[in-house]
This record gives sequence, structure tokens and C-alpha cells, in this order.
Amino acid sequence: MHTPLIHLVDDDAAVRDGLALLIGTVGLRVQTWDDPQAFITGFDRQAIGAIVLDVRMPGLGGIAVLERLQAEGVDQPVVMLTGHGTVALCRRAFKSGAAEFLEKPVDDELLLDTLQQAVRQHVRSRERHAADREARARHAQLSPREQEVLGLIIEGLTNKEIGRALGLSPRTVETHRAHLFAKLEAESLAQLIRRYARLVEEGDSAP
Repeated sequence: MHTPLIHLVDDDAAVRDGLALLIGTVGLRVQTWDDPQAFITGFDRQAIGAIVLDVRMPGLGGIAVLERLQAEGVDQPVVMLTGHGTVALCRRAFKSGAAEFLEKPVDDELLLDTLQQAVRQHVRSRERHAADREARARHAQLSPREQEVLGLIIEGLTNKEIGRALGLSPRTVETHRAHLFAKLEAESLAQLIRRYARLVEEGDSAP
């Protein structure tokens, strides 16, 4: 995996340079932007990392940028920086999806801790989404009958009970069970339930 990338968006060159040097001391890559519109147009949405946004910038302010990112579904955590923090501004930032809201002059250790925590959060989020996509793809490979058997396994029914519910012999249920365990790459019942119970519930609640 590439070194996490921090996007630093601030119209003040001295602030950008100082924070970029600071962030680089903990091994994070930094890309600086002086124009929020250029940032929105050009930044790498696939990279692992976080975004540091100044609240007050000419033209498009930090809160407006944050709201645009949220509307686009950008998943990098966003840390807001401001020299003129108010309770209302802080509340609006968190309501718009900010991960953290820090006042300038920002404490070096606090900023670094915040960014490292944000990066860890982003890595975990990407891993969860990847695992969810893989689970959905495997679940989609099941036949309709195997999906029925899976649902009843997750409800806690035995092979005999599943057989009675579906009008199948226990041996046939056992065959379906073996096939679905193989297709879903589940090594135990607990793993099967942990990975697929929510997908089964979603299917049951679909119109």
C-alpha cells in the first residue's frame, strides 16, 4: 500500500509550508493546494489518507468544500482548521461530516495525532467496504435454493428442520449446505453468520 496522502488546502502559503513540513515528519505524504476549486477538481479520491481544510478561504470556503465532498461521497476523513472558531461554525462542520475541528494556531502534537487517527480510520473503512463487496459478490453466486437454506441456517434451524420447511431430505439439505459454505468461503457457522446475516436480512426486507 502507498504511504497515506494528506491533502492540505489553505490559501496562506506560510501555513501550508509549515504544516506540510510538520506532517512530513511522521512519514505521511502531503499534497498542498492554495485553491479549493482546483483541489476539488484534481485531488486523488482513491488514495488512502485525509484532508485538512482551512475554514476561511477566498471564494469557496472550507465548509462549502466539505459539503461538496460529502455530496460526492468522498470517504477521506476531513479535518477542519480555523483561526476564528465559533460554536455555530464547529457545529455546522461536524453536521457536514468533518472528522475533527481544530483552532489555529494548532498544537503540533494534536494535529499529528488527529491525522494519524484519521488515516487509521480511513484504512479500516476501506477494508470494511472491500470485505463487504467481496461478501456480496460471493452471496450473489448462490442459487435461489441455496439462499433459502442459508437464511434458515442463520435462523438457527437444523438440517432436519430445514428439510421439513423446504420439503427436502436431510441429505439434500446437507448437500446444499456444503455447497453454500464452499461458495461463501465460510470456515465455520460463526463466520457464516458474522459475514452474511446482514445480507440475508437485507434480502428478506427487500420489496
